[in-house]
Amino acid sequence: MRVVTSADMREVEAEAIESLGVPAIVLMENAARATADAIVECYPRARRIAIACGRGNNGGDGLALLRDLTTRGYEATAFVAGPIDRLSVDATRQFVSCEQLGLSPRSVPEPAVDDEVNEDYDVWVDALLGTGLNRPVEGPVANWVDWLGERRDDAPLVSVDVPTGLDASTATPPGPHVAANLTVALGFPKVANVLAPAADAGGRLWIGDLGVPLPEPPPGPDALYQSRREDLVGSVRTRQRDAHKGTFGHVVVAGGSTGYSGAVVLAARAAVRGGAGLVTAAVPEHLVQVVDAGSIESMTLGLPTQGKGFSRDAVEPLLQTIVERAPRGALALGPGLGLSEDARVLARQVVARSAAPVVLDADGISAFAGDAKALLARDSDLVITPHPGELGRLLGVSASAVVEGRWEHARQAARETGAVVVLKGRQTLISDPALGTWVNPTGNPGMASGGSGDVLTGLIAALLAQGFDPPAAARLGVYAHGLSGDLAAERWGEISMAACDLVDELGAAFQSLEE
Repeated sequence: MRVVTSADMREVEAEAIESLGVPAIVLMENAARATADAIVECYPRARRIAIACGRGNNGGDGLALLRDLTTRGYEATAFVAGPIDRLSVDATRQFVSCEQLGLSPRSVPEPAVDDEVNEDYDVWVDALLGTGLNRPVEGPVANWVDWLGERRDDAPLVSVDVPTGLDASTATPPGPHVAANLTVALGFPKVANVLAPAADAGGRLWIGDLGVPLPEPPPGPDALYQSRREDLVGSVRTRQRDAHKGTFGHVVVAGGSTGYSGAVVLAARAAVRGGAGLVTAAVPEHLVQVVDAGSIESMTLGLPTQGKGFSRDAVEPLLQTIVERAPRGALALGPGLGLSEDARVLARQVVARSAAPVVLDADGISAFAGDAKALLARDSDLVITPHPGELGRLLGVSASAVVEGRWEHARQAARETGAVVVLKGRQTLISDPALGTWVNPTGNPGMASGGSGDVLTGLIAALLAQGFDPPAAARLGVYAHGLSGDLAAERWGEISMAACDLVDELGAAFQSLEE
């Protein structure tokens, strides 16, 4: 599902108006109808509805909604935040139409002292400001934002398009804003409807149909999408009856150091559950027995050791292993690898020369700290799966800066590395340097425990080994990984979940995505 900025939406509406000959006032009427439909569906017992309207076209939507709800038999009332004589052209038309029906919206700049505003209503509608805001609210609208915030517990609040006070094009609220129970996004969801923390103010998201075929903005590096289950159903491929283990690719998981062998075990087990036909765990020689016992479905290969982890002498044998075992498979590199100089050398050389596509995680990403563009020099496709701290080190910025601008930094990393970037965390982002960025909706806080990222690494590698291209493998892998976390939370609760539970639930997650 495409997610748009304010500028995108203006272009979409302008094209619809020009190419289809649909007047803007008709789109306003359709917006009101879509909002009314959402209220009817979500609040079937509501009868008394109040609408707070701004002076622009969002307010015009609210005035059109007043007429729509009245004709449906609701006791509806509208209040305008500011002078009536300063309404926009289309909002003025809606106001006149309301008056002709005997409805008289009136100006209320100070809601706290107005008796009618402070009556009991079943639902409040926020139609104060729409997608044009890019600064903190002020004047009468600010008074309404404060008042609605104080009354939020008295009645549900429905916002039209975006909650007032949010900049529709960003994830960061510019200042005070309303917190809605339901937001009816018109035509397409906006960035603020989808990306947290702004999206937290929207409550449930409802996509309102504007009644005309809207042209979708073209794809590109700056495009934003939300992954949906319906888009991924059927991507899990039915296996042919004559298939064998070689059909589904060979994943090599390379990593591990003293104290971190579990990371390799989890990645290897996830690669098996993710459908890879064969899995080899390539680890420092002294960890072979431990990893062998932890992942009985995979093979284990010991490579030269230096101290607690790999020696740089492991580079050539690892590259040869990839050629021999996974020429059409994938390499998962980094889980538990360690931060020694030898580990750093190994990661940089193997990424540059691997004959198979690579999923680079954890310490493997840290080997490129401050040198993101070095990842451009490679022979194969690359997916990197950083958390904010790892991405910050890669780009030379703080983890807090990444958290505050997740979408911007994911796009930057994709652009500088030429790789598919999976920025982990709440609303994991999958950013492709050419196609754009996807927001993942699955997952929960119970997954914030050691080993969850290793499971994701092995899973994406398994999908690459089965022939998925990097963006498709990342999107499906992240969605299934989060879904397995949601299933595990249903079984164990978020507090008691462990990474191994994600591995155990992958089968059910994939089953739910089969046609």
